[in-house]
Amino acid sequence: MDRSCGGVIPLISWSQLPSERPLVAPSLLSADFSRLGEEIAAVERGGADLLHLDVMDGHFVTNLTMGPVVIRGIRKLTKLFLDTHLMVVEPGRLVRDFRAAGADGITIHVEACKDVAATLAAVRETGARVGISLNPDTPVAALEPYLPAVDLVLVMSVYPGRGGQAFMPEALLKLKALLRLRAQHQLRFVLEVDGGIHPGTAAAVRAHGAEVLVAGSAVFGHPPYETPIRALRAAGAAPGLAP
Repeated sequence: MDRSCGGVIPLISWSQLPSERPLVAPSLLSADFSRLGEEIAAVERGGADLLHLDVMDGHFVTNLTMGPVVIRGIRKLTKLFLDTHLMVVEPGRLVRDFRAAGADGITIHVEACKDVAATLAAVRETGARVGISLNPDTPVAALEPYLPAVDLVLVMSVYPGRGGQAFMPEALLKLKALLRLRAQHQLRFVLEVDGGIHPGTAAAVRAHGAEVLVAGSAVFGHPPYETPIRALRAAGAAPGLAP
């Protein structure tokens, strides 16, 4: 257990993820913000393992979304792990604010930092779980030097900040490469995937190593939420990893 601004928050044991099923992380950006408390309670009742929070600054991506004030409010509404994805330029200047607001995990983009190692270290210093992400046109090689320093790698299977995109199958090759690097170097990071995830793509990403599935409209667009969460979990259950 770990204590953050919202109280005692159960932290995910990344090294002991259940192999028979993925973790499902509904992306709150797809929720109805006019009834946010109800939406969070509904996905929590529906079996969500964690909440994915998309933070966009209008610069790294064109959209502008939530900041620490909103996350502080979300923290008061749930004890779920807050998986906070910073799609912002130079996120190192903000990680303390997001951690203080209640973020349990903070993921930064390799493309967004002049000094990636220092930014990851800044996240680690806050006590948050450390994540790194890469855009669809960024090669896995760009992440390789930083993999020993992270708890989670988020593979984007769409371009962040752009709506209505279909799942990009190139993400499967990245997952497979990261899985191989993890085994080769005996690392312990978790593989997460975000973008176009629904029951039809869940089996493929699981077969290529994904352990956390981020889903927005696939969950929030299909109430009651226990039904899509169950479908995602079932589609990704007990995969045979791709050769």
